[in-house]
Amino acid sequence: GVAMMKFKSPPVNSLSLEFLTEFSISLEKLENNRACRGVIITSAVPKIFSSGLDITEMCGKSTEHYTEFWRAVQEMWLRLYGSNMVTVAAVNVRPPAGGCLIALSCDYRIMAENPKFSIGLNEAQLGIVAPFWFKDTFVHVVGHRIAERSLQLGSLHPAPEAHKLGLVDELVPEEKLMEKAAAVMAQWLALPDHARQLTKTMMRKAVLDRLVAHREEDIKNFVSFVSKESIQKSLRMYMEMLKKRK
Repeated sequence: GVAMMKFKSPPVNSLSLEFLTEFSISLEKLENNRACRGVIITSAVPKIFSSGLDITEMCGKSTEHYTEFWRAVQEMWLRLYGSNMVTVAAVNVRPPAGGCLIALSCDYRIMAENPKFSIGLNEAQLGIVAPFWFKDTFVHVVGHRIAERSLQLGSLHPAPEAHKLGLVDELVPEEKLMEKAAAVMAQWLALPDHARQLTKTMMRKAVLDRLVAHREEDIKNFVSFVSKESIQKSLRMYMEMLKKRK
């Protein structure tokens, strides 16, 4: 009753429009399969979980494209955060920004025990702002003060610090990651599904409802923000910096 979803969009599993669409469709198929009670989310690409939202989808495109892209980001989160399945993130490298959001949206997060690996919502470093539902998800995991400081600084927290802050639930040696994910999944699935699902809905409903109620407004805000020349300039500079790193 457990599915394994592995990200495989080299080189860095960027959350492109195509990736997000396929991710949502895959989740929907699993949700509709009554035999499936849980899903372990990890990466099939060495040394990366997900680099986050694909910057190329937000730079130099039309307003129609930005609208379609942001709706796909929303859909991915609504499906994952509101999933009836048990969701376990097995984080095998470093997930910034949107990759971090995916991990935060799961019921349990296990990260490889490596101080070189880090996790966080680092949008501020790119000159962009994490939307309110990114923020709400983050606050529900780590608390208001930690989230406020981390979001303002665009912090990427090394694995030991992330564990201390509660951003990840557990650290394990890299070679034990999938074994631990399976063990955690078995523990969660030992409970009656209906009680766990109702509890999850009760805990998460207000956060989900807030985006659903303001979905179109959120899209308009994103398109307006990302279309500004100053933001486009920041994104172009960031893309140039990434090219130089390569």
